[in-house]
Amino acid sequence: MTIRVLLADDQALLRSAFKVLVDSEADMEVVGEAADGAQAVALARTERPDVVLMDIRMPGTDGLAATRAITADPELSAVRIVMLTTFEVDEYVVQSLRAGASGFLGKGAEPEELLGAIRIAHAGEALLSPAATKGLIATFLAQGGGLEPLTAGDRPYSERLAALTAREREVLVLVGGGLSNDEIAERLDVSPLTVKTHVNRTMAKLGARDRAQLVVTAYESGLVRPRVE
Repeated sequence: MTIRVLLADDQALLRSAFKVLVDSEADMEVVGEAADGAQAVALARTERPDVVLMDIRMPGTDGLAATRAITADPELSAVRIVMLTTFEVDEYVVQSLRAGASGFLGKGAEPEELLGAIRIAHAGEALLSPAATKGLIATFLAQGGGLEPLTAGDRPYSERLAALTAREREVLVLVGGGLSNDEIAERLDVSPLTVKTHVNRTMAKLGARDRAQLVVTAYESGLVRPRVE
């Protein structure tokens, strides 16, 4: 199965480099290129890519606004977004994860890291660089990053947390701690498949698109506390 990739970056040279890299893989193809967020949203609706590589800072409609538009469209629920950032710690990354992005990657990443990120996002099984994302969120929240309380329809956020079983809450804490499914399975002495089932049920109950949003939820809910070294 070929992974359909959309590239969104205002730097034409960088898009060209990404296109050559992605198209060189037998299981991937670039289906569109956008120079700003508005174009990215339009192409996402016409091309229905599996994964969007989205630059955060672009003129006009930036990557954050584009991510919100894509993840808010029910017809694009299968689209996964990987944010591209120049800086390791960037407050927009946290907002992007809140908006539904599957994770983030630095523009200085090695080619294999980029290709691996696309495959991981497409599989939907793991957050990109969970430990790094956990650290970014912890740092940002500890510095007083302003994030409004989460809501799901008319149900308060606390009610959604109350819907979790004790084991699902435990798994949420471990996901927020940056542990992989295999690591959680070892910690809880269960199979990785059982952990995956708990993670999927937790995402469904919290209305999370993927594992990335579970990490943010774990911090915002207070189940995991930021630690400042």
